[in-house]
Amino acid sequence: MGEYILKRIALAVVSVAAISAITFFAMNLIPGGPFNKEKAASPAVQRVLEERYNLDKPVPQQYVIYMNNLLHGDWGVSLKTGRDIWTDISTKFKVSARLGGLAAIFAIIFGLILGSIAALTRNRWPDRLIVFLTTLGTAMPSFVLATLLLLVFCMKLGWVPVWSSQNQSILLPVIALMVYPMAYITRLTKTSMLDALGQDYVRTARAKGVSGVHVIFRHALRNALIPVVTYVGPMVAYILTGSMVVESIFTIGGLGSAFVTSITSRDYTMIMATTMFLAILMVVANLLTDIAYKIIDPRITFD
Repeated sequence: MGEYILKRIALAVVSVAAISAITFFAMNLIPGGPFNKEKAASPAVQRVLEERYNLDKPVPQQYVIYMNNLLHGDWGVSLKTGRDIWTDISTKFKVSARLGGLAAIFAIIFGLILGSIAALTRNRWPDRLIVFLTTLGTAMPSFVLATLLLLVFCMKLGWVPVWSSQNQSILLPVIALMVYPMAYITRLTKTSMLDALGQDYVRTARAKGVSGVHVIFRHALRNALIPVVTYVGPMVAYILTGSMVVESIFTIGGLGSAFVTSITSRDYTMIMATTMFLAILMVVANLLTDIAYKIIDPRITFD
């Protein structure tokens, strides 16, 4: 177990390094720069700015300087606002974490419940209704659903103000983010539950007189959780990347909307910092997912 975790940590470090290199060099291949504006600064001013942020140096040297600063805990300052980037990230991530965390929790809870109901009522009307809704949910991107929710509940019905505080508008973004993963978890749970209910150990438990509720929640559901746990890591990635557009649609000042703004304004340091932060978050989430396998099913080995 310990050796496996060390290998995964080493692989995570390599993955983050590769992501940082790809992002940095691809970002610098795009024509233009962060100081190119409609009203261009004088050549002297632009030269001073480039020297201040090491943009006058070759791109490989810029990358080495950036990674060296990052390894020493220096995330840099925004090229547009001049504010400390780590302060901005830590502040805005609280909003995104609240939004994404609620969406992930509700997606898992409702997905497990609906998937279990669909498996236990196979080929009956609750199963057919759940299959229809999950198919609709997986076919609709989060930004399309977010736009529809905004149109219906904000503009048509007027139940939620279009320009509102985070506490007032948190419900609709959570729904927009949770529908797709909830639908996918529902389908995973149903398939895994049907497979588990057909296993010998479930039939043996029923033959011994174990109650149906105990068989479902103690034996079948526990083994059906393994595919769901497999999906949790990528689900976090989906919710965080999906929140970038959703936050912009609902005007929520989270990390996602800051990332979109940094791309449109070519704020190189903010783009890199946000990408690195999300990459580290993703590899940690996947590592925790792998460890959770062992907790759920001790029979799993990491050889």
